[in-house]
Amino acid sequence: MDKNLYDINNNIITEAEHAWEQCLNIIKDNVNWRTYQTWFEPIKAVNLTGNILTLQVPSQFFYEWLEEHFVELLGKTIKRILGKEGRLEYRIMMESNNGANRNPASINMPGSTYTRPSKENNYVDMPLKWDDPHNIKTPYAIPGLKRMQVDPQLNANYIFDNYVEGDCNRVARSAGLHVAQKPGATSFNPLVIFGGVGWGKTHLVQAIGNEVRRLHPNKAVLYVSAEKFINQFIDHSKNNEINDFIHFYQLIDVLILDDIHLFVPATKTQDVFFAIFNHLHQSGKQIILTSDTAPKDMEGMQERLLSRFRWGLNADIQAPEFETRQAILQVKMKL
Repeated sequence: MDKNLYDINNNIITEAEHAWEQCLNIIKDNVNWRTYQTWFEPIKAVNLTGNILTLQVPSQFFYEWLEEHFVELLGKTIKRILGKEGRLEYRIMMESNNGANRNPASINMPGSTYTRPSKENNYVDMPLKWDDPHNIKTPYAIPGLKRMQVDPQLNANYIFDNYVEGDCNRVARSAGLHVAQKPGATSFNPLVIFGGVGWGKTHLVQAIGNEVRRLHPNKAVLYVSAEKFINQFIDHSKNNEINDFIHFYQLIDVLILDDIHLFVPATKTQDVFFAIFNHLHQSGKQIILTSDTAPKDMEGMQERLLSRFRWGLNADIQAPEFETRQAILQVKMKL
């Protein structure tokens, strides 16, 4: 049972929190600030029983990443603070499928100082190594600027004013407007728009992006097709620059990824996108996806990605009815 202690600000903390704070002081001296912020700040100490410290981590992926990349550092640190018999245990918050307001359960897993658990999935090796978040190679960066800026890759003609609403797209359009007004702050995260080819998905998601830029000019918005994303990943892999690729996308405030179904045969790309998705979602950033098929029909897409697609809203766009087609033609003629 943890006893209450007091920190330097006279705040009550538990023995577990005190032990973990001591560990963090050591870890800070052994990793750069970006790595510390991404992989250690989200961890919470929840229990200290004897020489076993239990840490709560946000997800299974987070646990596996720590075990894959920081085994030696964590092991040495725990033994230094708790003694030679010091041990780690992780409490993992299990994700449910009912969206952002989920109330997850938890499971306990042994840490690296126990018997190493087996891994069923092989993840792309992508430890974070950036000392300066502005000094990164990116697919879209504009050189010579102190603050990283990107071309949003949006078509300025795709706006809500010329996106015709009908019964076929009313729900998706309404959700898109809601997201544009409060990106990352609604339950529609991710927002997944799916429907047939030529039914207005790209126009809608780009309209969201343009509206976000109008209402929130300080937010970094990026539209990218899945095909371009895959090609960028391949190029960065060949140049051994996967770290830069991942970190760039982790800095985007509103990521719009078109034709996500193209990821189905690209398993390595799915691994990378999984890491990017987790970081953006946990950071309160907005993710918008489109697909020609409903997520439930994406055979070959990793289940861990599909479960995340269900966290937000999946809105379908149907073939426009006759009246909507007429209205679309009238708008195009005026333009």
